[in-house]
Amino acid sequence: MGEYEAVLARVDALEHAAAEIGTRLDEDVICAELAGFLLRRVADAAAVDLRRQDGAPALPGPAAVAGNAALLKDAEAPGAETPGAEDLDAEVPDAESAGRTVLAVPLLAATGEELGRVRVARAGGGFSGHDTAVLAHAARLAGVHLGHARRLAATEATALHLQRALVAEPGRPHPNLEIAGRYLPAGPRTLVGGDWFETVRLHFGRSLLVVGDVMGHGLDAAVDMNAYRGALREVAATDLPPHRVLRQLDAVVAEDEGRRPATCLLIQVDPARSTATFASAGHLPPVVFAADGSAELVDLPVGPPLGTGLGGYEPAVRTLTPADTLLLFTDGLVERRGEDIDVSLARLAALRLPAGSGPEAVVREVLRRLDAHTAEDDVAVLAARVRERPVH
Repeated sequence: MGEYEAVLARVDALEHAAAEIGTRLDEDVICAELAGFLLRRVADAAAVDLRRQDGAPALPGPAAVAGNAALLKDAEAPGAETPGAEDLDAEVPDAESAGRTVLAVPLLAATGEELGRVRVARAGGGFSGHDTAVLAHAARLAGVHLGHARRLAATEATALHLQRALVAEPGRPHPNLEIAGRYLPAGPRTLVGGDWFETVRLHFGRSLLVVGDVMGHGLDAAVDMNAYRGALREVAATDLPPHRVLRQLDAVVAEDEGRRPATCLLIQVDPARSTATFASAGHLPPVVFAADGSAELVDLPVGPPLGTGLGGYEPAVRTLTPADTLLLFTDGLVERRGEDIDVSLARLAALRLPAGSGPEAVVREVLRRLDAHTAEDDVAVLAARVRERPVH
């Protein structure tokens, strides 16, 4: 190959590397893309070993392997150090007798941190200058993408821990209520949103149940969610009926132009009177599971989301006995892409659970039957049932 043709071949390889490596900010995907590219362009076998997040050396066995992995295992000398970029033309001694050449280069993040190494092998001949240049470029490209992927994963983990910490510590309802709740993120690669639930203990044995959903995703939505939660606790402490709590909360939030709108559902449970009083700010209706396990959507008036300043919230009251289990939820539980919301709600209302299911069983079964663990949006659910008073 002449010099001109070699330059064109290298340019072509570099363009393909840019297009084929780092299509997703996922460590496993990047490693597989790097190994696959090197197999097509440079080597007979390729493997990628990543250091653990704590900086410890790579564990035995590649994070991604392509081609003949046995070649690389034979060539790896126990305790051998990873050659640097300047040692690209070095041969591993154990491989010489087999007529193989093995090269290894570090994977460096943009910060210069070494994230691991990539190794390639070729049988029956060495690597040309073109090959080593393409290998070095692909390794640098993959290293930068791997660094970005780890920073993204760290950000997502921070957001997820924040969200779980916030929803995992609801207030304590009155002891005469039995409750269960869950929060499920949309997926490991999706930033958390503003879904939340809450319980507030009131006077005279009553409790306020709350579920809400701040529009949007990410840390900003989680921060706004926490602000809504704090404001709601303050307003609810005045012991107003649910629809008036929503009116005051809407007025408070509307004064802050930077606050995102949110939907919210409040249910004030009064075990002494066997009643539940509902008020909704743009939120989906709750479900009541009867003693026989059948489900019923609660019909109630729906006002605008919080933060609009429009008010217009009205109450609805129904009987609630110790045989009934309430289920409050955010839209991620039922919504499906391209499906009318009435169809989604009908699917939930058609569920029939084992007779006598309490809050924990209701939450577990509903999440399982609606396949909520693979939902496209975050899911928050809260179930509650009045404890039966002992008969003397």
